[in-house]
Amino acid sequence: MTSRFDCQDAVDREAGLEAARTVLAEKQCIVLPTDTVYGIGADAFSPQAVATLLAAKGRGRSMPPPVLIPRPETLDGLAATVPDGARALAERFWPGALTLILQAQPSLTWDLGETRGTVALRMPDDDVALELLRHTGPLAVSSANRSGQPAATNADDAEDQLGEAVAVYLSDGARPRDGDALPSTIVDFTSRTPRVVRQGAIALEVLREEVPALLGEGESAEPSESPDSAETAAPETEQS
Repeated sequence: MTSRFDCQDAVDREAGLEAARTVLAEKQCIVLPTDTVYGIGADAFSPQAVATLLAAKGRGRSMPPPVLIPRPETLDGLAATVPDGARALAERFWPGALTLILQAQPSLTWDLGETRGTVALRMPDDDVALELLRHTGPLAVSSANRSGQPAATNADDAEDQLGEAVAVYLSDGARPRDGDALPSTIVDFTSRTPRVVRQGAIALEVLREEVPALLGEGESAEPSESPDSAETAAPETEQS
């Protein structure tokens, strides 16, 4: 059975957050607002829950979902190493529309799909999302839509596409609150030279204020700076 809660009402918000925590613990999916678009979320450490998320979207394991985290310090628990450039971007742009691809801690007992040992991490700039994350810990979160369809910018759009595949819908008005519905910018730090693999809400020239050597989407490294041999998880092509 699907439940929906209006997070613009204080009482309903508290009830919705409690219901979301309950169904997440039961390996079910929720829909939640983020600062970019609405997302479908599941327990990142439950292979069953992540598989349910991917099935709800009609997506395969070759497109693993990113993981939303409640605070920058969580980086060090989920990533094997955090390069100085990645830390500088997180300190400046988190919470916000920036996703960092890093090498995952090999000891983590999770299965997000075909990640090739990497993980995409983001701290969203959204009060509802952050309050939930502080109670649940990291969540696998992808845009709340069927694969190939427009990302949901409100709970109605999400429910129209995902229906009863989601146990709890948290509604909090339109997302984003201002401007166009741009996805997060994704920066890959798993190669020798970091690069933008999806241009989104944060412009390249702004990112280069912190990481001058950062390559833009589609740009190539100099031959002497060829990337390491490690493969990277396929980043999301939909909004998140």
